[in-house]
Amino acid sequence: MSDARTPAQIEADIVRRREQLAVTLDEIGIRVHPKTIVGDAKARVASTVDHTAGRAFAAVNRTVSDVKARFTHEDGAPRLERVVPVALVAVALVGLLAVTSRKRGG
Repeated sequence: MSDARTPAQIEADIVRRREQLAVTLDEIGIRVHPKTIVGDAKARVASTVDHTAGRAFAAVNRTVSDVKARFTHEDGAPRLERVVPVALVAVALVGLLAVTSRKRGG
């Protein structure tokens, strides 16, 4: 058994390797092209923004649900023992702001 290759086999191997190298160089050229780099960067930023916005939305939604649960019963009816004091504080603050703005403006 001889491991010697024929010139035709060597030449075919060179052609095959040359084609593989050309494909590899084309792929490298695409990867380092400025438009590809910018596109990849934009995609990463968009993904990060989407992820951050999704987390923010979930946090806000959870907070709103928690607040709603504190001021309503399971059936959706308001908990007057909690709503009335908050409403009174809000009215008092609005009244206080109105009085202080009149004193400044008048």
